[in-house]
Amino acid sequence: MRGTTGENAHMLSERLKSLGIALPALAGPFGAYVPARRAGDLVYVSGQLPVKDGRLIAAGPVPSQCALEQAQLAARQCAINALAAAASVEGGVDRITGVLRVGVFVCCDPGFAEQPKVANGASELFLEIFGDPGRHVRAAVGVAALPLGATVELEAVFTCRS
Repeated sequence: MRGTTGENAHMLSERLKSLGIALPALAGPFGAYVPARRAGDLVYVSGQLPVKDGRLIAAGPVPSQCALEQAQLAARQCAINALAAAASVEGGVDRITGVLRVGVFVCCDPGFAEQPKVANGASELFLEIFGDPGRHVRAAVGVAALPLGATVELEAVFTCRS
């Protein structure tokens, strides 16, 4: 499994700082599940909504109630929240070495077929943060509704140091 190596792994927190990204405090869980769980050298993260500073930053379907660009920013925020959830079970972000899989759910109007463009908001951020170890497999799926009326929900699997 590929991941950042030695020196690079310790620099992830510095990389986030240089990008102006502060990981938020973990919210939830809001049901009978945990936000993240480690199994072997993988951390599985439950669905994350585009919540920033305690509030949903995008609601409703794309494109009738939420513009494509706003949905991309929402996917980016979901990715930040997913990284925070993974870091919470790893004892910090510097133990995370890469991204293995991302699933993005997009609340959208019938006929909307640009879910991959929305998901790129998350995928491009992971590449910016991790470089090559941020390359991942992905699904981008359109749905009729998401929790709290959110526009986007993201789940992820991260690789981590043993």
